Parts: sequence; C-alpha cells; structure tokens
Amino acid sequence: MMPLLQVENLCFAYPGNPMLFKDLHLEIFPKEKVCIIGKNGAGKTTLFYIIMGLLGPLLKGKIILEGKEIRTKKDLRYLRRKVGFLLQDPEDQLFCPTLFDDVIFGPLNMGLSKDEAFEKAWQVLKMLNIEDLAHKPPYALSGGQKRLGALAAVLAMDPELLLLDEPSNGLDEEAWKNLIFILRNIDKAIVIASHDTNFLEHVVSHWYELSSGKLKILSKTPGRIL
Repeated sequence: MMPLLQVENLCFAYPGNPMLFKDLHLEIFPKEKVCIIGKNGAGKTTLFYIIMGLLGPLLKGKIILEGKEIRTKKDLRYLRRKVGFLLQDPEDQLFCPTLFDDVIFGPLNMGLSKDEAFEKAWQVLKMLNIEDLAHKPPYALSGGQKRLGALAAVLAMDPELLLLDEPSNGLDEEAWKNLIFILRNIDKAIVIASHDTNFLEHVVSHWYELSSGKLKILSKTPGRIL
C-alpha cells in the first residue's frame, strides 16, 4: 500500500539556531492513527507547520502526498484540502463572527452549495456535541469549547489526514471521552502531537518519539523502542 503522506530526509533549522531536524523520516498510511511525543521544544509543532507549508525553506528533504512531491503553490493547495491541521492555539483558527460561520467557511470555499455546506457544518457540530454553541462568537467560548470549534472547522472540510496538535487540552471529562470515541471511529488517518499519554493510549496504535532531530518508533508503551 502506498503511504498517504511521506516526509523524507527532512533537515530544518530556524535562522541562527542549531539543526532541529536531521534527515527525519515519517510515513503515514491511509486510516493509520499514530502519535508523536517528545519534550517541549523537540519540534512537534514545527513538523506540522512544515508539512502544511507554513514554514520554510527546508535545508533538505521532501514532503510527498499520495506519491507526488509537494513543490508548487498548486500542490500545496491540494495538500491543504487533503490534510486538516488543528493548531495548538484554537484562537488562531477562529476568525468569523460566530462559530457556525467558522465551521461553514471551509466547505463553502471548497465549492459546496450553501445547502450542502450548511448540512455538513451542522453534522460536524452535532458529532462533537457543540451544536448549542453554533451561534456564539468565538470570544465567548471557553478554551475547551474553542478547541472543539476549531476541530469542527477542520473536520467540516473532510480531509483524509488529520494533524492534531494537543487536541485534548482544556477539555472537560465528557468532551475528552467524546473526542476519544470520535477519533477512534473516524475513517481517516490521524497524527496527534500531545503530552496527554492517557488520551493517546485510547486513540492511536503506533507511537513515535521526536528526539535529537529524528523520529524513533516506539512500542505502544512509550519508552520501549521496538
């Protein structure tokens, strides 16, 4: 089976800083659910930004989607339709007058009709149990509500791969359990960067540790390298 996403020989450093990634490799297959753990500053968020084309240039390496290297702006637009990215700070993703406006924004811009986009937005809001927040402005939401709202905006675009940066932060117990149920049963590939190992143990089947610029494959119990 061909990987959905490949990161090959990635080398990257912020200007004036030591090398952050050193020939880093990653392969994600369709419907695979994995996590990336690591210390603060290891580069988990940076890796997601590079995959999404939000950081560059690369010193070396390739981002490959469905067997094709991402090179041009057109390639990048295609990648961003296939790959949904939940930022660590949900306020960076919520910019419309109401939460519903944020969730319907993506489907409308993908070319869905108003009726189709409306149905899609409500479907996702109900799935996350936040339909009662639909007409509230983002500034009136709690941190956990904002995170779920930002995730709804991502899911409404129906990507094939989800990059989720600390998705469980700020959630109450009910929302935490519901998110686990959704991610376990959703028919998509998922990569989660998180320090919440209890959450990860309920969702993912493969673990990676980001350390010293490389990804190490771990067993399901963190710390035991296969």
